[in-house]
Amino acid sequence: MDFDVLQDLTCLVSDIDGIFVPFFVTAMRPKTAETVLLTIDGMTSEQDVQRLVNHDIYALKREFRQESEDAEADGYPLDFFIGFDLDDDQGNRVGQIVDVNEQTENAFFIVQRTDGAELLIPAVDDLIVEFDLDKKVMVMSLPDGLLDLNVKD
Repeated sequence: MDFDVLQDLTCLVSDIDGIFVPFFVTAMRPKTAETVLLTIDGMTSEQDVQRLVNHDIYALKREFRQESEDAEADGYPLDFFIGFDLDDDQGNRVGQIVDVNEQTENAFFIVQRTDGAELLIPAVDDLIVEFDLDKKVMVMSLPDGLLDLNVKD
């Protein structure tokens, strides 16, 4: 297990009796290569911890950066890029990423152009040329004609 992947976690969620309950992580440290010890706010006894035994535990997507072997986006979840400006590889501003649609097998960035129209841009690693985290700009190499298709008003 790569301990660095877990470093940003502040909250875990578990389904307890049909209700998703948050558990706030106050500290963590690796115990072995496969085990991490967590300190969870409010859990001070073995009985408290037993509440989580045999329950699935989830991390908040916005805090968990999955590793990706071929991702230009370095494993950032797609919704991390909401709010980024999107430029094409010719230096033209396409618009701003306002949402992500992951309801189909192929995910799309929903991009709002400066004229208010929305575009669906495939969220494909192969199209991402680069992105600047400080400037919040993503550059994509977009296929010819893509910007003329599927304009949603």
